[in-house]
Amino acid sequence: MNAVSVTAAVVLPPFLLAAVVLSVWKTARGLPARQWRQPRWWVFPAVLLVAAGCVTWFIGTFSSGFDARETCLERGFDYDDAYRRDPAQGFPLHHWCNADQDLVPAFVNPSLLTIAVALLGCAAGSAAAAVVGRKKGEERV
Repeated sequence: MNAVSVTAAVVLPPFLLAAVVLSVWKTARGLPARQWRQPRWWVFPAVLLVAAGCVTWFIGTFSSGFDARETCLERGFDYDDAYRRDPAQGFPLHHWCNADQDLVPAFVNPSLLTIAVALLGCAAGSAAAAVVGRKKGEERV
């Protein structure tokens, strides 16, 4: 491992955790204060959604372990090579053992879709707050 990799491995996780904690705090603190009327507030819920999406994607992607055949057999499922996952497929996530059993938990794909829609909602909320703020600013002048 080179120095950059070690530095990234040591510094990045606490930095990401701090960003998530800050986003939780700013989101929770901003709701009663109606800060959602400001476009910049929408960044914090978006950070939380991205973090939740990354965790959910990680759970789904690595649900089969390193060897899908071995994981299927450990869980008592028959393994059929005909249902092997295409590595290029990003969504929906599936690690089929056979025609009936999937190693990816049932909540992963709906959660990823919900998070994507909520991120679009954050973008729309930010745009709406910017438009409303601009119109209020024009009315004052």
